[in-house]
Amino acid sequence: MSITRIPASGTPREIGRVHGEALAAPLRAFLDDGLARLNHLTPKPLSHDTLLPSIAAYRAAVTAALPDLAEEVTGLAEGARITEDEAWLLQLRREIMGYSKIPTAGDCTTYARTAAPCARTPVLAQTVDLNGNLDDHISVLEIARAGSPRRSLVLSFAGLLGYLGLNSDGLAIGLNLVLGGDWRPGVPPYLAIRHLLDTARNVDQALKILAGLPLASSRSLMLCDRERALYVEVLGGELRVTEPETGEAAHANHFLHPDFAPADELNVFARNSSLRRLRAATDGLAALPADAGAEEHFALLSRPPICVPDRGDIRAERTVAAAVLLPAAGALHIRPGDPSRSGTQVFSL
Repeated sequence: MSITRIPASGTPREIGRVHGEALAAPLRAFLDDGLARLNHLTPKPLSHDTLLPSIAAYRAAVTAALPDLAEEVTGLAEGARITEDEAWLLQLRREIMGYSKIPTAGDCTTYARTAAPCARTPVLAQTVDLNGNLDDHISVLEIARAGSPRRSLVLSFAGLLGYLGLNSDGLAIGLNLVLGGDWRPGVPPYLAIRHLLDTARNVDQALKILAGLPLASSRSLMLCDRERALYVEVLGGELRVTEPETGEAAHANHFLHPDFAPADELNVFARNSSLRRLRAATDGLAALPADAGAEEHFALLSRPPICVPDRGDIRAERTVAAAVLLPAAGALHIRPGDPSRSGTQVFSL
């Protein structure tokens, strides 16, 4: 399974246009497949017209907070020859789905270690567990914005401007879904991650920028650079930061901070899966040598319970990719689909 690499440089609108042109046919097909596959996943059918008020509300919030990324969405629409509402729908699918207390098997396992205190190789690694069979719409954006020396590598799915990635300053960001609080129009965490990669040189700066964003929904973000590895849990517009003294951090899909744990809405089946995957990631990372390379991390990510198998149900989350990010080296290693069955593809700044 080949991953589309999309080098895009220039103004935000120019970057979006290049992105859209590169994926015009696949994005059109994706949008026409049950309304970006939403109608394969939601209990009641959705229509384009019924979603327009929600799209407008999110669009207004993002435009106010992150006008450059709103301009990039406009460019995406132009390049792909889709409407701007359709381009926004691609950014908002997860927020539109919301969350429900249904049994699930997984939704990303993430861990990171920084170089300190043991002269280790800094790394952020994770599985990407999604429903909707999105492993057929994986791409990597190589972003170089006009007027900035910073460049970024961003793993993307089906036209998303952001998901996870790293930048040339040595900042890497991953994420986990956590469920709680009211989801409301604001900046989707995927776009927040892209904004951090565009603008932050390290974990310290990323935390300050993140605190100023009106985030739309609950998530946990894993941040790593040469000095720090930590996760930030988001609930109802509030943030809680956890930075283990060991320099190693891991997260799955339940809230870990004691302030947020009582508000966790994860159902019992998913929570049991999350606990197992968190334990496996924590123990597995601790057992890896300080200089472990990407393939050693993939060996951990490819083992159950961290790797979630395909159960043949488009509505169920499964591992659609695994990523190993080496921020000091500026390298993004990806295995598309089930990582135990696919080869590694490497993207470097």
